[in-house]
Amino acid sequence: MAAPKKGRSASAQSRPGRSLAFILIAIAALTGGMFLSGHPTPRLGIDLAGGTSITLTAKNEPGQPNAINQTNMNTAVDIMNRRVNGLGVSEAEVQTQGSDNIIVNIPKGTNSKEARDQVGTTAKLYFRPVLATEVSGSAASASPSPSASSSSSSKATDKATQKATSSSSASPTSSATSQGRAVTDALKADSTPSASSSASSSASPSASSSASPSANASASAAATKLQAQYTALNCADKAQRAKAGEGSKATDPTVACGKNSSGQWQKYVLGPAEVSGTDIKSASAVFDTQSAAGWKVTMEFTSGGSKKFADITGKLAKNQSPQNQFAIVLDGDVVSDPFVQQALTGGSAEISGSFDQTEAQSLANMLKYGALPLTFKESSVTTVTAALGGEQLHAGLIAGAIGLGLVVIYLVVYYRGLSIIAIPSLLVSGALTYVIMALLGPTIGFALNLPAVCGAIVAIGITADSFIVFFERIRDEIREGRSLRPAVERAWPRARRTILVSDFVSFLAAAVLFIVTVGKVQGFAFTLGLTTVLDVVVVFFFTKPLMTLLARRKFYASGSKWSGLDPTALGAKPPLRRTRRPSAPVDPKEA
Repeated sequence: MAAPKKGRSASAQSRPGRSLAFILIAIAALTGGMFLSGHPTPRLGIDLAGGTSITLTAKNEPGQPNAINQTNMNTAVDIMNRRVNGLGVSEAEVQTQGSDNIIVNIPKGTNSKEARDQVGTTAKLYFRPVLATEVSGSAASASPSPSASSSSSSKATDKATQKATSSSSASPTSSATSQGRAVTDALKADSTPSASSSASSSASPSASSSASPSANASASAAATKLQAQYTALNCADKAQRAKAGEGSKATDPTVACGKNSSGQWQKYVLGPAEVSGTDIKSASAVFDTQSAAGWKVTMEFTSGGSKKFADITGKLAKNQSPQNQFAIVLDGDVVSDPFVQQALTGGSAEISGSFDQTEAQSLANMLKYGALPLTFKESSVTTVTAALGGEQLHAGLIAGAIGLGLVVIYLVVYYRGLSIIAIPSLLVSGALTYVIMALLGPTIGFALNLPAVCGAIVAIGITADSFIVFFERIRDEIREGRSLRPAVERAWPRARRTILVSDFVSFLAAAVLFIVTVGKVQGFAFTLGLTTVLDVVVVFFFTKPLMTLLARRKFYASGSKWSGLDPTALGAKPPLRRTRRPSAPVDPKEA
């Protein structure tokens, strides 16, 4: 048996069944995964299925009466949008309304509580040293904090997650006097130069020794006030939690609330903020496969933030629990309170503990997008019905069906028998698109909205265009006088090049549109890009192999007038044949 000619693939000609089997098995596997996931239909966006609408009102922070301006509002919208869409394409909408309101629309099917936590916690993010802490309303105390392992990459161990060890608290006491004494001692330690582990970075021996009696009296009054707030604070009460630390500046000690690993509310006395959210360059949740420690949160700091973080962790590492901890405070709530054993000087850190994936990703998202330029108050939360409703979705589906029907009619009338290849290819492309959209809903939060439906309708034309390019290349080869099977193999490289270039341009446009836009327009761009990629898959693994198989059938190979490949109808030249050279005349004398 002769080897195939150079430049042609033997498998492409003799084994097209493998490609067909591959794509059919892939469709079956994806369909099975769709049903096993419990999401047999795509998630719908807020314009089709309704959802939750949150109204946030901006407030000026103390000492910044002119903070509410267009620039800060736009920055807040951008950060909130990245927060709520931080885990994927969830199609949430974030936009300003008036001069001081931001509207957040979250589609049905999204975890609305988690989204509310992401956009509702809108105060600036701070790292504050822990001065004292205990379970709110209880005399219980926790065991000493576990130690953090040290390595070349600086680490902190977190004990604030649901499955981690509970953070250490103040000594057991049930009396307000003992609580007050603990707070007073902590504040004294915070302001004493020798207790550098929890002191503010501005504290120094000279400043302490030169403090005037009036300054000492002022500090004592502030300590007494904070002591009273801590003693009276009951974090189990929602109203008290909302007011905890209200009006405190970043440079002042404060009180705050947070949940411990047992789900109990813990109250804290915290020192002045040492690091802010703007000092964090990036944060991410990663799974530690080397030490089997599970999920952890990694942080990278800016150059200025690295120095601040190194200073505060160096001080905290010299102390005993709980004053070797720093609290990550967002909107007055302690979202994590890891402890340290050494100065973290590398510009990066890891928070490890008994995180699960959701907890690690939530904390990383807060760290990454936690610093907003304004403070916001949640003015209203309402459940909304579909903005456009089932009628618009129905109309969109009808439009798609009409477009698909017209394409099918065109293929049948113009290409006749070739439509037997094109129509199944369209069905395979549609099946892949539907199944993948259904799987992307629970996977990355993709929600199908009206612009996304439009993108899918546009994709019908893109897919049909690829078939037409291939068919016309085959027809061109037949016009040159070639039979069908060689025409298919010669036409494919040229058609393939044209299809790839065309789809690349469409995908590039979709990618740029996805990157530079937000909200609903991203849904259109995402769907367009997805269907463009699937078009390449279908043409390579279904359309071409099916064409190769059918080219072996007599109906197509003989050029039936109903096949769409009739050489006479196409104006083909006579078949290409090799002509023999005329033999030399024979000399009669030699005969």
